Amino acid sequence: MHSYRSEIRRRVQMFAVGLALALGALIGGGHSVASERNVPIERPHATFASFPQAQAPRLSLEGGVAWINTDRPIHLDRLRGKVVLLDFWTYCCINCHHVLPDLAKLEAKYKNQLVVIGVHTAKFPAERETQNIRKKVREYNIKHPVVNDANQVLWRRFGIQGWPTLAVIDPTGRPVYAESGEGQFAALDQVIGELVKTHKALGDLDETPVQFFSESDTTQTEGLLFPGKVLADQPGNRLFISDTGHNRVVITNLAGEHQSTIGSGEEGLADGTFEQAKLNRPQGLCLVGEMLYVADTENHAIRAVDLKARTIRTVAGNGSQAAYGARGGRGAEAILNSPWDLILFPNSRTLAVAMAGPHQIWQFDLDTGATGVWAGSGRENIVDGPLAEAAFAQPSGLATDGKHLFIADSEVSGIRSIDLTLPDAKKVVETVVGIDLFGFGDVDGQGNQVRLQHCLGLAYGQGKLFIADSYNNKIKSCDPATKSVHSFAGSRTPGATDTPAHFDEPGGLSVAGNDIYVADTNNHLIRVVSVDSKQVHTLKLSGVSPPRIKEVPTFANASIVTIESAQAAPGKVFSLVITPVLAKGYDLNSQAPMTFLVETPDKPGALSALNPTTGGRIDPPTIPFVVSVPLASEAKAGETLNVRVSLKAMVCLPNTLCTVKNFVWNIPVKFVDGAPKQVAIGAK
Repeated sequence: MHSYRSEIRRRVQMFAVGLALALGALIGGGHSVASERNVPIERPHATFASFPQAQAPRLSLEGGVAWINTDRPIHLDRLRGKVVLLDFWTYCCINCHHVLPDLAKLEAKYKNQLVVIGVHTAKFPAERETQNIRKKVREYNIKHPVVNDANQVLWRRFGIQGWPTLAVIDPTGRPVYAESGEGQFAALDQVIGELVKTHKALGDLDETPVQFFSESDTTQTEGLLFPGKVLADQPGNRLFISDTGHNRVVITNLAGEHQSTIGSGEEGLADGTFEQAKLNRPQGLCLVGEMLYVADTENHAIRAVDLKARTIRTVAGNGSQAAYGARGGRGAEAILNSPWDLILFPNSRTLAVAMAGPHQIWQFDLDTGATGVWAGSGRENIVDGPLAEAAFAQPSGLATDGKHLFIADSEVSGIRSIDLTLPDAKKVVETVVGIDLFGFGDVDGQGNQVRLQHCLGLAYGQGKLFIADSYNNKIKSCDPATKSVHSFAGSRTPGATDTPAHFDEPGGLSVAGNDIYVADTNNHLIRVVSVDSKQVHTLKLSGVSPPRIKEVPTFANASIVTIESAQAAPGKVFSLVITPVLAKGYDLNSQAPMTFLVETPDKPGALSALNPTTGGRIDPPTIPFVVSVPLASEAKAGETLNVRVSLKAMVCLPNTLCTVKNFVWNIPVKFVDGAPKQVAIGAK
C-alpha cells in the first residue's frame, strides 16, 4: 500500500510524464446534477482524476470578461517558471469560502514560486456582475488576481464540474494536478513543494517576487464594512450590528448613536475586554438577558458577550473547522463549521444554530455548553422529512414566531419550516418555498411558483415573516401558512437610495415594533423599513468609525540612494520632490498607491504632524512624487537635518506580473537663507 506522501509523489510524477488536466468526469461513473442539467454543482468532498494529454484543453485564461486585483489581464504563457494554482469558485459557495485560508497559507509559504489565480464562475445571475465579485473579493480579503468567468468560457475549457475545484500548472506550463472540494491544503502543499524542488534543481523555476494590489488594500473610510446581520432590542433601545468586514460588533441605540464596540477590529480568536477581543467575520446575533451570543463565522465558534462586564469569551469551538460528520461537544471541544445565525428556541435555554458549513441546524445549550446536530443529514439539498433525514443547503438565517423555526436555506433559495410544538421524535422539516439547488429567480406568488435568489436573512414581526432576498436586492414578506411570498421593499436593481428604495445584497433583518432594521451588506449601511408604510430610510450612524489598526510599513531589499547634499529654506516645513528611476520597460501599477515613510534617524522627535508609524500614501502613484516634511520646531539657517525617505511602489512590465520595488533615500538637508522651500531630489 502506498503511503499518503508516496501517493502524492506518484500522482505528480504520473502527470509530469504525459498526463494533463481535464475534469469532464470528476465524479467517476455516475451522472451528476451538472451533466444531467448542464449546470455546475458544489462538491464538498475531494476527488481526483487525470486524463491523457490528447484530451487536455488549450491552456489559456482568455475569455474572462474582467480582472480584479490586477490592472491588466494575466496570460498563462507569461507565467512560465511559476507554479500556478487555479481556484474555480463562486462567492455564494461556503465550500469556496473554506478554501480561502488554505490558499492564503500556500501563498505565504511559496510567496516567490507560486501564483494563485481565482476563476470566478457564477452560479447565480447576480454573481456574474464584476462589481459584485469585486465587492466580495474585498470583503473576503482575497489578495490574488481573480478573473470573472461570467460566460463559463474557462469553466468549459478546463472541463470543471464542481465548486471549488483547484488545478495546478507546473513551471513549464503543463497541468499536473486537480482536486475538487475543500480541505486540500496538505495535498496541494505536497504537490507544490515537489514541483518547486524539482524545477529548482532543473533551473527553470522563476523565484522573482510578484505582488498584486488587492481590493482590500484600498483605504477603508466606511464606519461599517459589509455588515452581515443586525439585531434590534426595542426594550433596551439598542441596535447590535455585526460589522463583518471589520471583524467586530457595533452597538448603537435605535437612532444610530454609537454606544460601544465589541472587538479590536483585528482578525483573530481572542477573549478578553471589548478592546482586547478579536473576532473573524461575525454574523448572527442573539440576545439573552444581558448576554449577547455571536456566531463568529470564520472562527467556527460561538462567542458570549457579557454586556455589563464588557467582556467576551468563547463558549463553543476553538477556531478549527469541523470536518464533515463532526458531532459537536462541549465548549472548546466542540468543533463547528461556519455558524451563520443564532436564535433562542422559544421558552428554552437552547440556541438554534444555522451551521452553514455542513448544511445543518445545530443546537447549543446555554447552561451546559453542549452543542451538536439537531436537524439535517449533512447532505446538501432540499429534502423534507424527519429531523435526521431532512437536507438543507447552506442555512444562513433563522426566525421564529414562537411556534415554528423558519430557516433561510440560501443555496436552494428557499424557506424551510419546523413545527416546534411537536416532540422531537415527531418534528419534520417542511418547505415553505424553494424547489432545488438551481431553482432560483425573482417571482412572487404561492408555493412552487415562488422564486428567490440566495436569501440570507429572516425576521418575524407584526404577524409576518420577512425575507432578505439577498441577490434580488429586495425585502420580501411571506405568509408561511399559505406559502405566499410578495416583494415588500426594494428593487432588483442594486442601489442605495431611499426613495425609490434600493438595496445591495441585504444579509440580515430584525424587527422592532413597526420597523424592520436591514443590514444592507454591500452598501455598508443600516436601513430601516416601516412595516406599515413600506417607506425606507437610511439610519444615520453617529460616532461609528472604522477600526484603527496600525501597520508599520517595511521596505525590504530597497535600492538605497545617498544624496551628497541638499539645501532648503529655514522654517517649520519644507518639501521634497523625488524622482525614482524604474528599470527599463517597467511602469507604475496605476491601481496601487505608493507607500512612503519619512524619518529623521539621527534626531528622533524632529518631525511634527507626520505620524512616523504609519507613513503616508500617494494615490494615484506618480513620478516624481512630493513629500511634505513638517518639523516640530523651526529650522535655523546653518543647521543640518539628516532625512530618510522610504518608498514602496508596485511596478510592472507590459502584459505580465507586477513586483514591488523599494527605494530609500538618505538626504542631508542643510537649511540656507534664500534656498527653495521645495527641494528636488534626483535618482542618483
